[in-house]
Amino acid sequence: MGLWHVFYADWQMGCCGTPFKVGDEVSWPLLFSSSDDFLGGGWHDQLTKVVGPVEDIPGDDGAVRVLRDENGLVVALHGHPVGVLAEEELGDVRPGDVLRLVGLLTAEFHGDPDLPETRGRVRAIQVLRQGFSEVAPGALTREPVAGDRSLRSVWECPKWFADADAGAIVTLEVPGTDSWLSHAVREARGLPHTAPGTEVTGLPPAALAELLTTLSTVPEPG
Repeated sequence: MGLWHVFYADWQMGCCGTPFKVGDEVSWPLLFSSSDDFLGGGWHDQLTKVVGPVEDIPGDDGAVRVLRDENGLVVALHGHPVGVLAEEELGDVRPGDVLRLVGLLTAEFHGDPDLPETRGRVRAIQVLRQGFSEVAPGALTREPVAGDRSLRSVWECPKWFADADAGAIVTLEVPGTDSWLSHAVREARGLPHTAPGTEVTGLPPAALAELLTTLSTVPEPG
């Protein structure tokens, strides 16, 4: 049972999302995205590492390019044009090539309808508050400030977020996978790393959610 941090944007939920709570089973299309493209960058403990071969999965609107992580997770590399790995970033990558990537997993419901879905159980939810600044003095347009963000734990993801909230960091437990985050949980609990899937054994939902939020933090300003 691998644990994965997934960013669920406020506009995705507000448009057509279904609120969920800790313990719910969900099925989401996941994109692997460049963390620099989201909210000014500056991400840290929410990042994910994936290593594995590139594949093209046939779809109704053409092939979807995915990466099959060596630890079991399958994530799309293309989808909505904003915040995903663009063709120019992948260069001459072809199916069969092995990539090693570090970035942000995002739930994507408005891109390619053929994106593969990942089923898992919600183990923790943190609402993400993002800082913004004026592009120029007196300008109506604002831009996100890199790294100026905070997280607060909740038991249920809201349908509508406050103005300063950009979405939620969701910890998803996906069967048949392993991850950086699972490794960190086993480390924190003193469990052997040779036994993936044991990191959640014996922990009540509230205790697991509390532990997971300590492993998804943001640095203090300055």
